Amino acid sequence: MPTIDDITENFALLDQWDDRYRYVIELGRTLAPLAQSAHSDANKVQGCASQVWLVTHVEKGPAGPILSFEGDSDAHIVRGLIAILFAVYSGKNARDILSIDAFSLFDQMGLRANLTPQRSNGLRSMVERIRAEAKSALVAA
Repeated sequence: MPTIDDITENFALLDQWDDRYRYVIELGRTLAPLAQSAHSDANKVQGCASQVWLVTHVEKGPAGPILSFEGDSDAHIVRGLIAILFAVYSGKNARDILSIDAFSLFDQMGLRANLTPQRSNGLRSMVERIRAEAKSALVAA
């Protein structure tokens, strides 16, 4: 799985949106398969036009809870967006997750400008879900 730095560097090398779009789809193919049992209503992200499932794992870390994620979607481009979000957030401390501005990063990459309003709303829903999971982990810690 590439890091967010790798992804942003690769994005900068691709001039055409079609190439960037294909790259996002390729990133989606790097996601580990999500168990069929995890395709449940409890894991479903509300507010996405596509079907999106997100599973959160919380571990104790020296500076607070560390969150990692698994996810899936029925749309190739959305799987790619999930892979990018995981590169941004997965394996991070809950407090760090709350301080990261994924929207700014997506704007810098020119990604949000090329998403349909429905996809942008879905992206917002996924980020809000990840942030809510981080808040819950801090409360439970």
